[in-house]
Amino acid sequence: MARVSITYEDHIAQVTLTRGDKMNALDDAMFEAIVHAGEEVAASDARAVVLSGEGKSFCAGLDLASFAKMGQVDPTEWLMGRTHGDTNLMQEMALCWRRVPVPVIAALHGAVYGGGLQLALGADIRIAAPNAKLSLMEMKWGLVPDLGGMVLLPRLVRSDVLRQLTYTARPIQADQAERWGLVTSISDDPLTAALDMAADIAGKSPSAIRAAKRLIEVAETEERADVLMAESRESAGLIGQPDQMEVIAAQMQGRKPKFK
Repeated sequence: MARVSITYEDHIAQVTLTRGDKMNALDDAMFEAIVHAGEEVAASDARAVVLSGEGKSFCAGLDLASFAKMGQVDPTEWLMGRTHGDTNLMQEMALCWRRVPVPVIAALHGAVYGGGLQLALGADIRIAAPNAKLSLMEMKWGLVPDLGGMVLLPRLVRSDVLRQLTYTARPIQADQAERWGLVTSISDDPLTAALDMAADIAGKSPSAIRAAKRLIEVAETEERADVLMAESRESAGLIGQPDQMEVIAAQMQGRKPKFK
């Protein structure tokens, strides 16, 4: 059974986890399918991506059957190998969305637990339903977050929040997650809100949006001089180019821009 579906419309890629009967729980096939989806949309001409899950929950984390596997194989075989640059397959499931060159918006509802939360953290923006519950669930099973969460979380939350989430594994409500910075905003219909935002982004200069995502990544990880140089480099690559000239013409003529 397919684990993920991908559709394209109006320059928006909609990526949907389709294991709704299992709360989109993560097994080997789901890890592979999510990474392949990230690679596909990264290579497409999509201008924005919406990531969501079918059924009652966005993603409830690791499939329980996968825990049995842990006692049967040497963990170094499937954890320590770097299969995608600096990540293993499971880490790439979350971090591949940061490698996608356009904005990724996650629409969250129901359980967003463990690996499901770390997957959501890979998105640029997270819109949650009021009923969403978020948890770093790994400590419940005697584990630590190991799917890219420790790269992504320190950029979003205070150290004490990170430690509470990690040490306790307690689920938190969407409104608390918003206050702590895990969630960007709350909507009664997060999928529609995510698609609306994606449409807004898709109407902006495609080259400027891609430049902005590259620049933000530098700004979050590099030193002052490198960030300042990246600002100048990205702007120099945009000024006077076709996308920027079309934005100016559309503004002057009171119409929507049309990008080639």
